[in-house]
Amino acid sequence: MIGTRLRATGRAARRLLDAIDRFQEGHAWLAFPVAVVRKFGGDQGGSLAALIAYYGFLSMMPLLLAFAAILGFVLDGHPSLQSHVLDAVNRDLPGLSGLLTGAVSGSQVALGVGLAGALWAGLGVTLATERAMNAVWDIPYAERPRPWWSRLRGLLMLVILGLAFLVSAALASLQGVTGGLAIPAAVLGIAGSLALNTVLYLLAFQVLTNQRLTWRTLLPGALVGAVGWTVLQSLGVLYVQHEVVHASRLYSSLAGVIGLMAWLYLGARLTLYAAEVNVVLADHLWPRSLAGGMRTDADRRAFIRQVRETRRTADEVISVDFTRRDPPVERRPGGGPHAPKRD
Repeated sequence: MIGTRLRATGRAARRLLDAIDRFQEGHAWLAFPVAVVRKFGGDQGGSLAALIAYYGFLSMMPLLLAFAAILGFVLDGHPSLQSHVLDAVNRDLPGLSGLLTGAVSGSQVALGVGLAGALWAGLGVTLATERAMNAVWDIPYAERPRPWWSRLRGLLMLVILGLAFLVSAALASLQGVTGGLAIPAAVLGIAGSLALNTVLYLLAFQVLTNQRLTWRTLLPGALVGAVGWTVLQSLGVLYVQHEVVHASRLYSSLAGVIGLMAWLYLGARLTLYAAEVNVVLADHLWPRSLAGGMRTDADRRAFIRQVRETRRTADEVISVDFTRRDPPVERRPGGGPHAPKRD
């Protein structure tokens, strides 16, 4: 009796899931985000984001040490400008400006140690991000760049990030404008941050992906990432202002570290989701089935991409064949089914 009820419950659950699946496959506004989430899971995006966040956390201290030394040299005797730059740090990297407030100096030893450590740890971040971008685009291992070329790409990305941080500091200074220009300055600062984040995402997607991509292909994901990153920055600032600042000295340090790790991980996940948006749009990898399997043509093409990604040598040939008697049917959003393409 119990077994019969369990089987009946299972059949009912499968029918419900199948009905939900058919509904989302027929509506583009729902099918597209489902496809992005499926692609993210298939690429093990959570593990890739954790690796990026890990290297990002390791790079914080040497980067702060080098930044404090450079700030002490360049802005010696200009406390107001130092304050504006620290405001930019607090906005871009929530919770770190407190560490820098008492550490700004022009020590040559600190500068040397900080630059060496920042270079080593920063390359770890860029290499981890490059591996993630190549995985998102399902680039075969045989076609991925050599280690020396990967490091050159990483150095280029570090230079771009350093220049972007200077621009971000200039935009942060607009928040201190008062009087009749306060509102226009604030609007310009927000718009400038969005534009800067969009450009950064475009450059990161282009530089760290070993495939020739058009800017138009990268723009949708860059816009998604820029908006999401701006929101994430605002949430990080709110967290610092309402939780970390009002906590005790011990708990504020712990809350700052935990908050920073969580913030880096969320930022890495956001970046990979933004990259997945570009892939799903460019290769039309939707609609996808919620239940898994090869239900739609997009499911088959996504699976073939993942299998071909494992190609290790240039002379290796990988073929994929599906033995199902009845080929799956692709459901066009808003339209009826049609026959799948041959792969």
